[in-house]
Amino acid sequence: MDLRSVAMGLAFALMWSSAFTTARMIVADAPPLFALVLRFLIAGVIGVVIALTLGQTARLTRGQWRATVIFGICQNALYLGLNFVAMQWVEASLAAIVASTMPLLVALAGWLLFGERLRPLAYAGLVAGIIGVAIIMGSRLSGGVDGTGLALLGVGVLALTLATLSVRGASGGGNLMMIVGLQMLVGSACLMVVAMATETWQVNWNPRLMLAFTYTTLVPGLLATWIWFKLVERIGAVRAAAFHFLNPFFGVAIAALFLGERLTHWDVIGVVIIAAGILAVQLARVTRAS
Repeated sequence: MDLRSVAMGLAFALMWSSAFTTARMIVADAPPLFALVLRFLIAGVIGVVIALTLGQTARLTRGQWRATVIFGICQNALYLGLNFVAMQWVEASLAAIVASTMPLLVALAGWLLFGERLRPLAYAGLVAGIIGVAIIMGSRLSGGVDGTGLALLGVGVLALTLATLSVRGASGGGNLMMIVGLQMLVGSACLMVVAMATETWQVNWNPRLMLAFTYTTLVPGLLATWIWFKLVERIGAVRAAAFHFLNPFFGVAIAALFLGERLTHWDVIGVVIIAAGILAVQLARVTRAS
């Protein structure tokens, strides 16, 4: 893996992890689903305009269209929609930790659903990840974490896993920025229906909300997604996913820095174990793919 790929992976992990903190800021002052509808609409239009400027078109392959729709529904509408709603009641650090288990779930799905044979290191990583999650959840549940919010986070990470399994179909064949823009618009359209049926447009306009919304639209929303697709295209989904082991660290650190969220020693222990498990699974898969 060259230095450019490493830099792209680090940038993606940092941007992706920061989205939980900005989401927590947004839902404190705006309805979560309407905020996402607007975020995806703006990011999607910008992405499509950039794609057209670059000479890209919406003439995608059947596999690209399928992956774009699945990614838009599963990652944007389901995963982010459920996360934004959940973060009305749970902390950003917990959302980051739950979402960071996605690489473990991808490996687990490959083993259980597709019969993929795992190396011993990968099995050890899965066990470590489960232990780490159990430590954190045990600590949080005893501390009174909201059960509904936690359940929404769990369903969301399952949707994110499905979206990740579809990314390989979207990263090949060109028109990458067009795909990024279109999957944002898919998410916006899906969430608009739900938002209009369940929410009221009531916003407490303030500088923090505007900065958080602008940042999450352009950086985690548009730029990080583009970097992720480029990274997958450059080094493959297996090697790219190895950078997710950084997400627990970045996610809880950013939440503590900007939101003042308190972390217990059990959180720290659990995060370290989860990160080690993710790294072990991805190293095993990278070795297998070599």
